Amino acid sequence: MKLNKKVVIFDLDGTLLYTLEDLADSVNYALSQFDCQVCSLSQIRSFVGNGVRKLIERAVDFGGNLLNDTDFEKCLSLFKEHYKNNMYNKTQPYTGVEEMLKDLKSIGIKTAVVSNKFDVAVKELCEYYFGDLIDIAVGESDVICKKPEPDGILKVVKEFCVKVDDCVYIGDSEVDIQTAQNCKMDLISVDWGYKDKAFLLKNGADIIISSSKELLDFLK
Repeated sequence: MKLNKKVVIFDLDGTLLYTLEDLADSVNYALSQFDCQVCSLSQIRSFVGNGVRKLIERAVDFGGNLLNDTDFEKCLSLFKEHYKNNMYNKTQPYTGVEEMLKDLKSIGIKTAVVSNKFDVAVKELCEYYFGDLIDIAVGESDVICKKPEPDGILKVVKEFCVKVDDCVYIGDSEVDIQTAQNCKMDLISVDWGYKDKAFLLKNGADIIISSSKELLDFLK
């Protein structure tokens, strides 16, 4: 891997922020409004990574719950509304992440976030927790397809006026591995998030980092 990168692009959930409990609370709130079986934290962990629609699909399907199309859309909307109002309750940055971002900024490396979370939540979370330490934040929207499609990553590359080779992508899941491959971008996987080292290796990870300090040392 070429190490003199100009831009570091991060996944959000499971990479920069621990968001699992707030996601689980909002999923289970939405499910409960339709008398669906609620999910455990470990089950929610296995459902995340492919955007909120897929998260709700998996949660509804768990336990054999059945919703018609209209009720499913209502359930998804209830989740989004509840999550928007409760996404700061238990969410927090992983240990050392803020310091790492500050150090990257101090040496002139640009930073971005590309997430499968809906765009409004991505922007608000990045602003709330990281302020100007994140230069660009991109989530799923009507004009940005969710990962592993390359839309979000390529939007960041274009906005920074750099080449793909000038960037490295950092994430915690198989979706992030697939995304980097689709963009032909260098990838670093982290194992402190929602997928463990064995899972990442099985899904094609080459470089796996276990702490934000180790990641910063590697990038520098």
